[in-house]
Amino acid sequence: MTTSPVLGERLRAGETIYVGWSTLTDTILVDNVARAGFDAVLLDSQHGLHDVASLIAGIGAVAGAGKPAIVRIPVGDGALASRVLDFGAEAVLAPMVNSVEDALALVGATKYPPIGERSWGPARALVLRGTDGQSHLSAGNRVTVTIAMIETDRALGFLDDILAVDGIDGVFVGPSDLSITMSDGARLAPMDPMLDTALAMVADKANAAGKFAGVYAANAERAVFFRSLGYRLIGLGSDVVYLASGIRTMLAAAKA
Repeated sequence: MTTSPVLGERLRAGETIYVGWSTLTDTILVDNVARAGFDAVLLDSQHGLHDVASLIAGIGAVAGAGKPAIVRIPVGDGALASRVLDFGAEAVLAPMVNSVEDALALVGATKYPPIGERSWGPARALVLRGTDGQSHLSAGNRVTVTIAMIETDRALGFLDDILAVDGIDGVFVGPSDLSITMSDGARLAPMDPMLDTALAMVADKANAAGKFAGVYAANAERAVFFRSLGYRLIGLGSDVVYLASGIRTMLAAAKA
């Protein structure tokens, strides 16, 4: 099955995209998440278990389900950012982008010249998309979605400058890390109201800059709240949560 990149166009059109979150490497599980109704699937190689081999297989499974694949890379791993795009991912989510320098390095790894410095080699992406090299190059910087994670006080302080970097398409809040930094390392509180002002500010500034804001939502209630703030790329739960929730629901019904 060949697919055309759609994630960037849908986000630019103002659509809200709900993202399934894959931390486990089993390709069949990735395929099931992709076919469960999410608009896109993220493969997590920062805190999840995904490695290069499972990313290649997982991106193929997501594409086979007709969905766009996003990959969260480890901190500062520009080499992997370029590789997963060559494997066919439509978007890269980069953690701990705390400065303009971090944002420029991310753009350098994910965008072709003249915006970035990404080298050529999208062999797998060409197969998954059923396209040729020149067409891929011509569309590359527009259809490749580069997302900077905003997770610290420092990143909040540089938010305007990060959003102004050419090639940064959107920003994505990690509420857990943000709660840790905003409490000086004292608390893990991703749903605490102390975050609400910062969360609203990120969405407002991203939308005002003509870019999109994304965020991780631990549950449906948080997803609804984030959507009300103007977030349009919402990661909802994770595969581990989906499995545990399904088990609990089925057992509760069976034992009722």
